[in-house]
Amino acid sequence: MNRIQHKLKEDKKLLSIYFSAGFPNLDDTVSIIENLEKSGVDMIEIGLPFSDPLADGPTIQQSSTQALKNGMTTEILFEQLKDIRNTVSIPLIIMGYFNPILQYGVEAFCAKCEDIGIDGLIIPDLPVDVYHNNYKTIFDKHNLINVLLITPQTSEERIRYIDEISNGFIYMVSTASVTGSQSGFGKPQLDYFKRIADMNLKNPQIVGFGISNHDTFTQATTYSKGAIIGSAFIKFLKNNPLEDISKFIDDIRN
Repeated sequence: MNRIQHKLKEDKKLLSIYFSAGFPNLDDTVSIIENLEKSGVDMIEIGLPFSDPLADGPTIQQSSTQALKNGMTTEILFEQLKDIRNTVSIPLIIMGYFNPILQYGVEAFCAKCEDIGIDGLIIPDLPVDVYHNNYKTIFDKHNLINVLLITPQTSEERIRYIDEISNGFIYMVSTASVTGSQSGFGKPQLDYFKRIADMNLKNPQIVGFGISNHDTFTQATTYSKGAIIGSAFIKFLKNNPLEDISKFIDDIRN
């Protein structure tokens, strides 16, 4: 069983943290991951920087741009992570856009992920149908979960199709806007969270976009299995030493 699947069985609300690999500094990637695990997070999304990150708000875009300036590449990320399973046991997910994966070679990319102990991928610009028809067998072969996204605008038919072909969790985007562009959830979002919960999907949902503190984490997880924090954590990294990561996580949890 994949580490993500094991983690989803735990009787708790899950906290997943996103950061851009190679930010703030090129060689910070492993230290950030190790500090996050020590701080008690449940999963980590490692952002593979890309020059045209369509779904990302300004905070993540800026961190991605800085990581690219620092010299981060797919090859360097894989080199940084080659021994990560010697020190880290929680699920690790690479989140990135399809172009760098295609350039690397989808089969080669998935094989490398399996080799170093990556558990899943999140690829926002890979259409569900294209993944299902062309790449799902490759992901399955390398024991990789492809985490698919839904939004408030996704039709019920589409959601059920995504649920049918998924084998981990569904990334429930809280809003139609980009990451980091809101603070707090209003009635429309809470109604959306409840509507999806009432569909009784076979895959649990984890909410992303708009979670930045204890209150929004609590709101996001009222009807879901967990929540993902990205922009708020990147802002924290920009202004604080890596040794203080545990304080950021404690503030979210308590």
